[in-house]
Formats: sequence, C-alpha cells, structure tokens
Amino acid sequence: MLELWEMPGHLIRRLHQASVSLFLEEVGAAGHTLTPVQFAAMCVIRANPGLDQATLAGLIAYDRVTIGGVVDRLVQKGFVRRRTSARDRRARELALSEAGEDAVEAATPAVRHAQVRMLDGLEPDEREVFLRLLTKATAAAND
Repeated sequence: MLELWEMPGHLIRRLHQASVSLFLEEVGAAGHTLTPVQFAAMCVIRANPGLDQATLAGLIAYDRVTIGGVVDRLVQKGFVRRRTSARDRRARELALSEAGEDAVEAATPAVRHAQVRMLDGLEPDEREVFLRLLTKATAAAND
C-alpha cells in the first residue's frame, strides 16, 4: 500500500493548497482581493478581448458552470465588462474594463513574487526541471 506522503495526488493537492495560500498572502499584502482563478481569467480576457465565457472556461481549464460565478464577481468589482454578442445572442463577450487593466497591472508584481516563493524549496536548476516535468505531466493529464 502506498504511503500517503508518497502519493503524487496527495502531494499535488498539498502543493496546490500552498500555492493558493501564497498567492492570496502576496496579493493581499499588496492590497488586492483577487483569487488565483480571477487573476487567470483576467489575464486571458486581457489577451483575448471579446471572448465568450465558454471559451474562457476552456482556456483556464475551469468548468463552464463555475466560470459564470467567477465572471459575475469580476463584473461586480468593475473589472470585467460583459455584453451580448452581436454574432450569437446567446453568448456573452468579455473585456477588461480600465479598472480591470489597472488591477492586473497592479497585482502582477505580487503574483510574480508568489510564483517564486512557491518554489523556494528548490534550487534554480531544480525549478527549471520541476516546471518542465509539471508542464509535461499536465499536458498528459489533459489528453
């Protein structure tokens, strides 16, 4: 029987918990109230203005139902604008507001610092290998 502390799923879950905690700590200390998913959504919307919620969900690997709540909160904060698509009246197109642009810019240094802290226990060369293997394992899991 596998020991819990040697199970990849358990270790990945623990690292995810730590990464969310570090993200919230760094971003909160910088005076922002964004979650990791909200920040990811805003970055993707910024890079793809006019995309719809279903596409956003796919691009950040989030389920389509839950992304609606994420977008709702970003709209309430004034960071995202949502409008009915001229091409498909059922779809909602998303774009960052000026406040959303400012929020992404302002939070980015804290987010970058959190990313560095997440890998504090690794040497620089180990970080590179870890990220390469993590990317490879994630791609395989997505297939």
